Amino acid sequence: MTTRSLVRALTAALAATCIACAPTSAAYAAPGGASALRASYGKLSPRLSNSPFGRPMVLNSTETGDSLKGEVYGVLDQPLSAFNANLVKPARWCEMLMLHLNNRACRVDEAKKTLTLSVVRRYDIPVKDAFELTFHVRVDAATPDYFDAKLSAASGPFGTRNYLISVEGIPLDSGKSFVHFSYTYEQGSATRVATKSYLATFGRDKVGFTVVGKESNGDPKLIGEMLGLVERNAMRYYLALDAYLSAPDDFEKRLTLWYAATQKYPRQLGDLSEADYLKFKRMDRP
Repeated sequence: MTTRSLVRALTAALAATCIACAPTSAAYAAPGGASALRASYGKLSPRLSNSPFGRPMVLNSTETGDSLKGEVYGVLDQPLSAFNANLVKPARWCEMLMLHLNNRACRVDEAKKTLTLSVVRRYDIPVKDAFELTFHVRVDAATPDYFDAKLSAASGPFGTRNYLISVEGIPLDSGKSFVHFSYTYEQGSATRVATKSYLATFGRDKVGFTVVGKESNGDPKLIGEMLGLVERNAMRYYLALDAYLSAPDDFEKRLTLWYAATQKYPRQLGDLSEADYLKFKRMDRP
């Protein structure tokens, strides 16, 4: 594979796998369980109430050695029962993940409890040119008081390995839920090389959401490079979770909800017109 091909393929891989962002805070990391997640909610409440995203959410990330971990904490306007009803089977996860513009196909093996996601570097590239990532789906809890599901994959493209996506939720008052969406994987040497090439070419003008300083004209300077990339995808997937749980049985409505939500952040997520988004998503529907 040429360096250019590697960069292009990695762009697609990052679109599928980067689920988080922003400066990390170890104090908010919950070891698991409803009580730990409720403790995180208490600690994060001031930041949720003053979120710069126009909705109650906080984004964190960390890089340690070869390991990258990102997480999103937020309040959704859906009850926890929506998680329990709609995220217990791989097919439902496929429906949610397919809202992302770079995901062109998702197939399920119910017997093995796996899903295989086909991802492209740009939304209009054919499925035959996608790379595939297979996740094992495991639901550890789906009760009135706590939801906990995990997607894991031992290996991925270009030497990446040990993928883990985790979604936890607890009920809040007024039919809302507090959710913790986290993602971890380990990089290989090929991943690092291709990432540097991508950030120097295709991704050089892309930015995320975190303010890291000021531009020379006084405007806020937004984070770029790797964390900018993962922030954009963190927001895309978080909005996909929200849109799907808002309309799990209405394909057209959740498409409209996801696209409208992304357009609140045009600099980061304004990648295509609504007409193109709807066209490709309708085309990709099984």
